[in-house]
Amino acid sequence: MSPVYDCSTEEGRVEGVAKAVEAVRAGEIVVLPTDTVYGVGADAFSAEAVASLLAAKGRGREMPPPVLVPSVRTVDGLATDVPAWARDLIREFWPGPLTLVFKAQSSLMWDLGETNGTVALRMPKDDIALAVLSDVGPMAVTSANLTGQPAATTVTAAASQLGAAVSVYLDGGPTTSTEVSTILDCTGEEYVLLRAGAITAEQIQAVLDTEEEVSEPPEEATDEASDTPEHPQEEASDTPEHPQDEAIELPADPTAESPLPGDTHER
Repeated sequence: MSPVYDCSTEEGRVEGVAKAVEAVRAGEIVVLPTDTVYGVGADAFSAEAVASLLAAKGRGREMPPPVLVPSVRTVDGLATDVPAWARDLIREFWPGPLTLVFKAQSSLMWDLGETNGTVALRMPKDDIALAVLSDVGPMAVTSANLTGQPAATTVTAAASQLGAAVSVYLDGGPTTSTEVSTILDCTGEEYVLLRAGAITAEQIQAVLDTEEEVSEPPEEATDEASDTPEHPQEEASDTPEHPQDEAIELPADPTAESPLPGDTHER
């Protein structure tokens, strides 16, 4: 049986995070708590580790995992053409259960599977997960269960399904939520809801409607020229997938063929 580290104490957490970081850097996979359900993760930039992750889940390359990030600043290093309205959502809901699908930076040297040139990103609101991510960087993370089985809300449930395929288990206690993250396709001019989850469509629209009210000039002033853009792409503030097991079709990249993620891109 792979080691399980009780992260309920400071000492156990420090030791567990260190062992998880060591395992991820060695190309192994680990189980860690998130703000939704338990996740199983690997170094996003290790093709072999990602392949091991998919094999442990019993899923193929046609269902690539999402990527969890340690900070908002990471987004621009992994994604391109991030809309201003998507940054508004990041400011409002990250860290939290909102996964956003963007066009991936073409220069990235990774292989998450059949992504169609996109990447699904999320920043979890969980101190243990963020501690690991802060040390190792972006991780491919999907729900810690076998494909088709219930998502794990305890480390015991995750271990009973994944067993020795995982090198390190971090026990953060039962998850506070059983809901998966909401997934939005942000590769077009407007968002497309790919999976309903913890954040509702009404909450999302409320943020976008508020931003429109703030950024749109009064009707009587619309024919006057202005040197400042209506909706500037401001840098999102630096504030800190989760996933699932249903298949979703992600938007096709004009330069690539076929569909994307799993958990639906699970997040």
